[in-house]
Amino acid sequence: VTRQHNNKPGNKLITMVNQREQLGAVTVIVADTGEIESIKKYKPEDATTNPSLLLQAASKEEYAKLVDDAVEFGLKQKDGDVVTHVMDKLAVNFGTEITKIVPGVVSTEVDARLSFDTQATIDKARRLIALYKENGVDKSRILIKIASTWEGIRAAQELEKEGISCNMTLLFSMAQAVACAEANATLISPFVGRITDWYKASTGTENYGPEDDPGVKSVRAIYKYYKNFGYKTVVMGASFRNIGQILALAGCDKLTIAPKFLKVLAESEDDVPTHLKAEEKSEDIEKLSFDEAGFRWALNEDAMATEKLAEGIRRFAADSVKLENIIKKKIEEFKAKQ
Repeated sequence: VTRQHNNKPGNKLITMVNQREQLGAVTVIVADTGEIESIKKYKPEDATTNPSLLLQAASKEEYAKLVDDAVEFGLKQKDGDVVTHVMDKLAVNFGTEITKIVPGVVSTEVDARLSFDTQATIDKARRLIALYKENGVDKSRILIKIASTWEGIRAAQELEKEGISCNMTLLFSMAQAVACAEANATLISPFVGRITDWYKASTGTENYGPEDDPGVKSVRAIYKYYKNFGYKTVVMGASFRNIGQILALAGCDKLTIAPKFLKVLAESEDDVPTHLKAEEKSEDIEKLSFDEAGFRWALNEDAMATEKLAEGIRRFAADSVKLENIIKKKIEEFKAKQ
């Protein structure tokens, strides 16, 4: 069964089948995974990874070569910490493989433990881009993922001036979104599901419909704010808990979606209405701007954003430590073979 949809600019009638294709006509679909096989299967435009996703992938036998190559590389380095070298190289190895599959960009995350250190974040981003260059991947194919702390946003501002594009992650509030746009960040990743998780836990609400979902409402508000004031920063909804959240953001610039949801979308032929349109402007939206004190105060006033940002950094940091422990074992195994 095929239907004609009238979603695209210029009102050209396009024949499409499933929800994934309908959504892809109005929103760039990104795969939220480090699983190379999943990316091959679902053929997204871009892909995003993070320490948690890399941890899952690096533990699998089929990616052992990428891990072994990173270990060998790390042991050859003359200075610095071997484990850090291996971690950086591993992230870049996965990213490099993904660039061979997706036509667009791949996001690689800076160590979450650097979230409050602007200079260390800048240094790490430069290092990752240099490693990509050694692998034959141009920086135009890479987004460096940085937590949306004040320090991370300042790092992004500097990196963007150098031509290194940034994906601002762990974003839960309008204050973070405004500060990222003012810093000329290439892209933001507001976390839909984690916002809703917080409201479910704090209010006792078990289920939200898509129109009432706090995460959906947050991303819609940010999208409208950006389009209203002409910001070029791309809005990429992330961290979905259900299909309803994804479909409620149809029309958003990009959505990064886990393979399990890409599968569900590909298997459904229900209609996908467009909810977000760049051309819709509003007179009622107030222009905001934040210096450091104002940013910290606005974030502090938002209990959800404060708690979810802190928790997100802790979780990514904990998964980085787990990945480091796997790497330490691999290093010992490698040395034992020599």
